Amino acid sequence: MRVTSMVAGLALVLAACGGEKPADGAMTSDGAAPAATETPAATTTGATHDIDMTFENNEYKFVPAEFSAKPGDVLRFHNKLGGPHNVHFWADSIPAGAEAAISIDREMSPLVSELLTTEGEVVTVTLAGTAPTGAYHFTCDPHVAMGMHGVLTVAQ
Repeated sequence: MRVTSMVAGLALVLAACGGEKPADGAMTSDGAAPAATETPAATTTGATHDIDMTFENNEYKFVPAEFSAKPGDVLRFHNKLGGPHNVHFWADSIPAGAEAAISIDREMSPLVSELLTTEGEVVTVTLAGTAPTGAYHFTCDPHVAMGMHGVLTVAQ
């Protein structure tokens, strides 16, 4: 009975996570794998922005969920509550050329960070000085079905 309950619970969690992913873990919002590109080393020249990944008022969310940054800025995503959390930029929802300008220190696959399982863990995303301007949409894979999404606007 316990094994059956555990298997059923695991199946429910996996179904809520949005389905299957390509072997490398990268996806576009329509489920297709993006083209592979080489990520150059990032240089930091700008400000640091702190974003919390949390569970507040019965909602999984990024705080702030919408914010602005400039090329060369550093984004620090903090696992505050309700994890595990990660940061996943959708390849088809960021400006052309932006994939090469995003550097994730704890990268699991292109545009996707590792899962942060312990409160207080941080994943750092660096925007290269050549980051294209525009909207960069991101989500948390374990909580995508629960609406944990955000938008970074990169402007000069």
